[in-house]
Amino acid sequence: MKKLSLAIVLSALLLAQDKVDEATNARFRSEELEHSQIMHTLHMLTDRYGPRVTGTPNHEAAAKWVVKQLTDWGFKNAHLEAWDFGHPGWSNERATAFIVSPVQENLKFEVLAWTPSTNGTVTGSAMQVVAPQGPLPTPPPATADAPAGGGRRGGFGGGRGGPARLGPTKAEMDEWVKATQPTVKGKIVLVGKAAVIPVNFEPPAKRRPDDQVKEQYDPNSPNAGRGRGGFGGGGGRGGTPDPNRLTAIQVGEAIDAMLLNGGALVRLNDAARGDGVIVAQQHRAYDPTKTVPTLILRNDDYGRIERLLADGEDMKMEFNIVNHVFPEGKTSYNVVAELPGTDKADEIVMLGGHLDSWHAATGATDNAIGSSIMMEAARLVQKLGLKPRRTIRVALWSGEEEGLLGSLAYVKQHFGTFENQKPEFAKLDCYFNVDTGTGRVRGAGIFGPAAAAAVLRPVLAGYTDWGVFGVSATGSRATGGTDSTSFNNAGLPGVGFQQDPIEYNSMTHHTNLDTYERIIPDDVQKAAAIVAASIWHVANRDEMVPRFTKETMPAPVEAR
Repeated sequence: MKKLSLAIVLSALLLAQDKVDEATNARFRSEELEHSQIMHTLHMLTDRYGPRVTGTPNHEAAAKWVVKQLTDWGFKNAHLEAWDFGHPGWSNERATAFIVSPVQENLKFEVLAWTPSTNGTVTGSAMQVVAPQGPLPTPPPATADAPAGGGRRGGFGGGRGGPARLGPTKAEMDEWVKATQPTVKGKIVLVGKAAVIPVNFEPPAKRRPDDQVKEQYDPNSPNAGRGRGGFGGGGGRGGTPDPNRLTAIQVGEAIDAMLLNGGALVRLNDAARGDGVIVAQQHRAYDPTKTVPTLILRNDDYGRIERLLADGEDMKMEFNIVNHVFPEGKTSYNVVAELPGTDKADEIVMLGGHLDSWHAATGATDNAIGSSIMMEAARLVQKLGLKPRRTIRVALWSGEEEGLLGSLAYVKQHFGTFENQKPEFAKLDCYFNVDTGTGRVRGAGIFGPAAAAAVLRPVLAGYTDWGVFGVSATGSRATGGTDSTSFNNAGLPGVGFQQDPIEYNSMTHHTNLDTYERIIPDDVQKAAAIVAASIWHVANRDEMVPRFTKETMPAPVEAR
């Protein structure tokens, strides 16, 4: 009987501290839908300061603008926190590319980051090279769960959607380089065959059905936590490499060296995407001296050149690429600002997203809008004159696109890890993150025991009319996908909000189409109100969000 009474008392206490402040949440809704600042913030981060590549003047200017904006809104101690990026910054100032013979056409392309400029305007004949790829792997024996022919796709040499290959031997690659290098001098070199992109008769869904989302977040469902749209812990990539064969990175390094030593003028890569989509990220070396000027060409243009070359045409092309390197970019910056707490001011509730982007567009869905949502959510608390018990800290990261580098540096400096804690480790309540585009929020995932998800469930339950259906818990400490996993990696409660896909993975993620126009105002305004309610709820509870104990904490995982 005593045990039962104690359980009832404990349950009553938990319910009391998790009571949702519905009156304040209603004010968040009203303020955001009637007086939102989010699209202006997005406009500044994209149209004025985009793209925001880590290590560039654009990123630093955007970070300084955020500091000023948060200060103007009344935030305290808004500042930049430096961390060591270790690479110079890089940006493209201008680039032109044309077919000049036997037809005249301007080409659609993006410059690959951390590659060099051309030596003024250069003209040359095009040629195509295809490096040895090695054989297809032996397929595993068929089973009931894995029928024959269902091997891994998209791996070495296969192109987008092509079958994975094992890679060439060093002798095969050396022989190919020896035969090919004398032919590339003064040439425009297409590397690889054009990908064949089939017409898509089943376009990806933009909204997820409510019943699917409900099942994902139902703690009693056997499929709970398995839905799409969020960032998990990351996982393995491919199988064990064959030590007798070169990896894709090693083959790439050999091709770079061959083009440099052979005197090629420009390298062209196939974007390998349909609908004019181009993804142009960075050269792996972050060093323009390691490669020739490189463009990622729209698949349609790449395929046209390939077909005309196959006809025996002399394809003459003209390029002028002007890139800049910024040595000072080796130091990058996170942005940090606070709304001070009251009786629990030494405890911190954090929220953030990454401010940096790639350079092919202005980085709207990835992730200016996530940064704008988090700035707006904290602004709502400040605008309404609310005084949280815990300090609310906004942090916008750089270096996410290069591997979560800014958030990992911050977590290491301020918190350490569960196994090697710094004093602030015990003071962080949890960290909230948004980084999947413009889609409406449908739920969240948190690193921690089931009780951690139970803390957030009551507040999100107030937004079912906006399509929000719950919270799942994860025990993965692997990094992958976004900055909340930097906190998970340390053993801290990271929360990743999960959203409708809209056009994110299909059209805008890291592409030349990632612009202001792709944002849905109603979605992101509602997201800001939901985040505001979440941080307000956590900031005012008597107890911090439950964590794994020493006995239950998952084993540490090395950050990738």
